Amino acid sequence: MGVPFEALLPYAIMLSMFGITGAGLSKIRHMQNGGKRARHSIDQWDRQMMDRDRRLTGYLRGQTDKVTAPLGFELNNPWRTEKRFF
Repeated sequence: MGVPFEALLPYAIMLSMFGITGAGLSKIRHMQNGGKRARHSIDQWDRQMMDRDRRLTGYLRGQTDKVTAPLGFELNNPWRTEKRFF
């Protein structure tokens, strides 16, 4: 005696919902990275370069080949200073 197809419908619905959710999250992550693949094993140097790229282009994964920095970049200091109590 076989299994009636009505018993398999909930499993098909659950499987399709997990697939749609996974594909949606993958697409959102792809769009957030500027159309590039996700990075893995990011060390301090990579974080520093990503911060520099963000300050130069406005995007975390953006890169530019311009020789000169854009206007306002000289005022965009990456150094973090402590707040003094004066």
